[in-house]
Amino acid sequence: MRPVAPQKDGPQSNEDISSPDVQLIDGEGANRGVVRTREALAEAQEQGLDLVIISPNSVPPVAKMLDLGRFKYAAQKKAAEARKKQKVIEVKEIQLRPNIDTHDYETKMKAVHRFLEDGDRVKVTMRFRGREMAHQELGMQLLVKVQAELEAKAKVESSPRSEGRQMVMVLAPK
Repeated sequence: MRPVAPQKDGPQSNEDISSPDVQLIDGEGANRGVVRTREALAEAQEQGLDLVIISPNSVPPVAKMLDLGRFKYAAQKKAAEARKKQKVIEVKEIQLRPNIDTHDYETKMKAVHRFLEDGDRVKVTMRFRGREMAHQELGMQLLVKVQAELEAKAKVESSPRSEGRQMVMVLAPK
Protein backbone atom coordinates (compact mmCIF):
# COMPACT_ATOMS: atom_id res chain seq x y z
CA MET A 1 0.00 0.00 0.00
CA ARG A 2 1.34 3.42 -1.06
CA PRO A 3 1.53 6.15 1.61
CA VAL A 4 -0.90 9.00 0.95
CA ALA A 5 0.45 12.54 1.09
CA PRO A 6 -1.34 14.71 3.66
CA GLN A 7 -3.92 17.10 2.20
CA LYS A 8 -2.96 20.76 2.48
CA ASP A 9 -5.59 23.26 3.50
CA GLY A 10 -6.26 26.24 1.30
CA PRO A 11 -5.87 26.68 -2.46
CA GLN A 12 -3.40 24.76 -4.65
CA SER A 13 -0.12 26.60 -4.97
CA ASN A 14 3.31 26.30 -6.63
CA GLU A 15 4.33 22.62 -7.12
CA ASP A 16 0.88 21.34 -6.06
CA ILE A 17 -0.71 22.64 -9.27
CA SER A 18 -1.50 19.63 -11.45
CA SER A 19 -2.90 21.42 -14.52
CA PRO A 20 -0.47 21.72 -17.51
CA ASP A 21 -1.77 25.21 -18.44
CA VAL A 22 -3.18 28.09 -16.38
CA GLN A 23 -4.90 31.40 -17.08
CA LEU A 24 -2.27 33.70 -15.54
CA ILE A 25 -2.89 36.94 -13.67
CA ASP A 26 0.36 38.68 -12.73
CA GLY A 27 1.25 40.51 -9.51
CA GLU A 28 -0.26 43.81 -10.73
CA GLY A 29 -3.58 42.15 -11.60
CA ALA A 30 -3.13 42.17 -15.40
CA ASN A 31 -4.47 39.15 -17.31
CA ARG A 32 -1.57 37.47 -19.19
CA GLY A 33 -3.67 34.80 -20.94
CA VAL A 34 -3.10 31.04 -21.05
CA VAL A 35 0.48 30.11 -20.04
CA ARG A 36 2.24 26.79 -19.35
CA THR A 37 2.25 26.12 -15.60
CA ARG A 38 6.04 25.60 -15.43
CA GLU A 39 6.70 28.98 -17.11
CA ALA A 40 4.23 30.77 -14.84
CA LEU A 41 5.79 29.15 -11.76
CA ALA A 42 9.32 30.14 -12.83
CA GLU A 43 8.22 33.74 -13.45
CA ALA A 44 6.47 33.92 -10.06
CA GLN A 45 9.57 32.62 -8.26
CA GLU A 46 11.74 35.21 -10.07
CA GLN A 47 9.53 37.94 -8.61
CA GLY A 48 9.59 36.33 -5.14
CA LEU A 49 5.87 35.44 -5.30
CA ASP A 50 3.82 32.26 -5.24
CA LEU A 51 1.57 30.91 -7.99
CA VAL A 52 -1.87 30.27 -6.46
CA ILE A 53 -4.97 28.77 -8.10
CA ILE A 54 -7.83 31.17 -7.34
CA SER A 55 -10.49 29.61 -9.60
CA PRO A 56 -9.94 25.82 -9.84
CA ASN A 57 -13.23 25.02 -11.63
CA SER A 58 -12.61 27.03 -14.80
CA VAL A 59 -10.84 25.56 -17.85
CA PRO A 60 -7.92 26.21 -17.71
CA PRO A 61 -7.75 27.08 -13.99
CA VAL A 62 -7.08 30.73 -13.12
CA ALA A 63 -3.79 31.25 -11.28
CA LYS A 64 -2.51 34.47 -9.75
CA MET A 65 0.97 35.52 -8.68
CA LEU A 66 0.81 36.70 -5.08
CA ASP A 67 2.34 36.30 -1.63
CA LEU A 68 0.68 33.12 -0.29
CA GLY A 69 1.32 33.94 3.38
CA ARG A 70 -0.31 37.34 3.04
CA PHE A 71 -3.22 35.80 1.06
CA LYS A 72 -3.90 33.17 3.77
CA TYR A 73 -3.64 35.80 6.50
CA ALA A 74 -6.19 38.05 4.74
CA ALA A 75 -8.57 35.09 4.23
CA GLN A 76 -8.24 34.16 7.91
CA LYS A 77 -9.00 37.74 9.01
CA LYS A 78 -12.02 37.89 6.68
CA ALA A 79 -13.40 34.62 8.11
CA ALA A 80 -12.89 35.84 11.69
CA GLU A 81 -14.71 39.10 10.89
CA ALA A 82 -17.63 37.17 9.38
CA ARG A 83 -17.85 34.96 12.48
CA LYS A 84 -17.84 38.02 14.74
CA LYS A 85 -20.80 39.58 12.92
CA GLN A 86 -23.01 36.48 13.20
CA LYS A 87 -25.98 36.69 15.55
CA VAL A 88 -27.03 33.42 17.15
CA ILE A 89 -30.81 33.31 17.40
CA GLU A 90 -31.85 31.73 20.67
CA VAL A 91 -35.22 30.40 21.72
CA LYS A 92 -36.25 31.99 25.02
CA GLU A 93 -39.06 30.41 27.04
CA ILE A 94 -41.78 32.12 29.07
CA GLN A 95 -43.94 29.93 31.29
CA LEU A 96 -47.50 30.96 32.15
CA ARG A 97 -50.35 29.49 34.20
CA PRO A 98 -54.03 29.75 33.23
CA ASN A 99 -55.04 31.78 36.34
CA ILE A 100 -52.13 34.26 36.19
CA ASP A 101 -52.66 37.62 37.90
CA THR A 102 -52.64 40.82 35.79
CA HIS A 103 -49.38 42.21 37.20
CA ASP A 104 -47.59 38.88 36.75
CA TYR A 105 -48.91 38.73 33.18
CA GLU A 106 -47.63 42.27 32.46
CA THR A 107 -44.20 41.38 33.86
CA LYS A 108 -44.00 38.28 31.64
CA MET A 109 -45.09 40.33 28.61
CA LYS A 110 -42.30 42.89 29.27
CA ALA A 111 -39.82 40.03 29.13
CA VAL A 112 -41.37 38.75 25.88
CA HIS A 113 -41.10 42.24 24.34
CA ARG A 114 -37.44 42.46 25.41
CA PHE A 115 -36.63 39.03 23.91
CA LEU A 116 -38.30 39.93 20.60
CA GLU A 117 -36.42 43.25 20.42
CA ASP A 118 -33.15 41.36 20.89
CA GLY A 119 -34.06 39.25 17.86
CA ASP A 120 -34.70 36.01 19.75
CA ARG A 121 -37.58 33.60 19.22
CA VAL A 122 -39.95 33.15 22.18
CA LYS A 123 -41.60 29.90 23.25
CA VAL A 124 -44.68 30.62 25.36
CA THR A 125 -45.56 27.62 27.52
CA MET A 126 -48.87 27.33 29.37
CA ARG A 127 -48.60 24.81 32.24
CA PHE A 128 -51.65 23.04 33.67
CA ARG A 129 -51.68 21.40 37.11
CA GLY A 130 -54.37 19.32 38.78
CA ARG A 131 -57.91 20.57 38.16
CA GLU A 132 -56.67 23.19 35.66
CA MET A 133 -56.62 20.35 33.08
CA ALA A 134 -60.44 20.46 33.07
CA HIS A 135 -60.36 24.10 31.87
CA GLN A 136 -57.83 24.11 29.05
CA GLU A 137 -59.96 26.65 27.17
CA LEU A 138 -58.82 29.29 29.73
CA GLY A 139 -55.22 28.57 28.78
CA MET A 140 -56.06 28.78 25.08
CA GLN A 141 -57.79 32.15 25.62
CA LEU A 142 -54.70 33.47 27.40
CA LEU A 143 -52.39 32.32 24.57
CA VAL A 144 -54.72 33.94 22.01
CA LYS A 145 -54.56 37.16 24.09
CA VAL A 146 -50.72 37.00 24.04
CA GLN A 147 -50.80 36.43 20.29
CA ALA A 148 -53.13 39.41 19.73
CA GLU A 149 -51.04 41.69 21.96
CA LEU A 150 -47.82 40.86 20.11
CA GLU A 151 -49.30 40.93 16.60
CA ALA A 152 -47.37 44.11 15.66
CA LYS A 153 -43.98 42.84 16.92
CA ALA A 154 -44.03 39.10 16.26
CA LYS A 155 -45.29 36.51 13.86
CA VAL A 156 -46.59 33.17 15.07
CA GLU A 157 -44.16 30.44 14.04
CA SER A 158 -46.24 27.64 15.54
CA SER A 159 -49.77 28.26 16.74
CA PRO A 160 -50.91 27.13 20.22
CA ARG A 161 -51.03 23.34 20.48
CA SER A 162 -51.56 20.99 23.37
CA GLU A 163 -48.72 18.70 24.46
CA GLY A 164 -49.86 16.63 27.44
CA ARG A 165 -50.15 18.89 30.50
CA GLN A 166 -48.99 22.01 28.65
CA MET A 167 -49.79 24.19 25.64
CA VAL A 168 -46.99 25.60 23.54
CA MET A 169 -46.76 28.49 21.07
CA VAL A 170 -43.60 29.82 19.35
CA LEU A 171 -43.25 33.46 18.28
CA ALA A 172 -40.53 34.96 16.04
CA PRO A 173 -39.67 38.66 15.63
CA LYS A 174 -40.97 40.37 12.48
